Amino acid sequence: MDEAEPLAGTPGAVLGEGPGWDAAEQRLSWVDIKGGRVHRWYQDTGRVEVIEVGELVAAALPRAAGGLVLALTHDLATADPDGTLGRRRPIETGVPGNRLNDAKCDPAGRLYVGSMSTTDRTGAAALYRVDQDWQVSTVLTGTTISNGLGWSPDGSRMYFNDTGADSVYVFDYDVAAGRASNQRVLYAFAPDEGHPDGLTVDADGYLWVASYGGAGVRRISPGGELDGVLRLPVSNVTSCAFGGPGLDQLFVTTASDGLSDAERAEQPLAGRVFRYRPGVTGQPTVAFAG
Repeated sequence: MDEAEPLAGTPGAVLGEGPGWDAAEQRLSWVDIKGGRVHRWYQDTGRVEVIEVGELVAAALPRAAGGLVLALTHDLATADPDGTLGRRRPIETGVPGNRLNDAKCDPAGRLYVGSMSTTDRTGAAALYRVDQDWQVSTVLTGTTISNGLGWSPDGSRMYFNDTGADSVYVFDYDVAAGRASNQRVLYAFAPDEGHPDGLTVDADGYLWVASYGGAGVRRISPGGELDGVLRLPVSNVTSCAFGGPGLDQLFVTTASDGLSDAERAEQPLAGRVFRYRPGVTGQPTVAFAG
């Protein structure tokens, strides 16, 4: 695949994650989890806005009612356009060493958010579903680092990564009921491929899976075959999303977190957002209906 380029004028992050495209605003948003910031970049002007959340922020997604929904350490919170926090909903409390992690909305606007063990305690985390009325249901337990989420173009499949298990899972999915079933491994990462982090699904149903520690993004077919690798000049690639007016640009977040001083010197672009034109298009970002 051709090379990705750093997105001009955008800041670096300690732990960049969760990119998403707002078609109405022609704007890319992403978070710096450990920096406690939401970044927003406008394609038409190149302008960058920063929302200082003031605490860990694992994900930031648009709400159909306006503003954002944020995944914080143990809570969901609404945020006005200026970043002022509003309603909070506890998701996972009382589990030592856990925090919330990646989040994404299904085709009907339900929010899925996972937790992770910050001490890599096997099986300590879970995946949750948040409905329009903010009721929370447990979808999956026994995970270690709940990560990348996505749905097939027809909504019949849900994809989910457990970074701790080095596995990309696929479920059968009932959009009307919001029910995932029949979990199985779609793709298992080999030791030399890094670890599966965030993901997105293109309009042809192929997965683009960020490889943390693997310096790239892997394109995986719906049948579980490796279709290609987008190489990046940084080790810790965290997530990706399609955007741009035609949803034909792939935006990729990265992290400088976890690198040694020597590795930081060798990877001066670690933590930056990259842009790549893959020759395929993605699916629109779905806003949270709650």
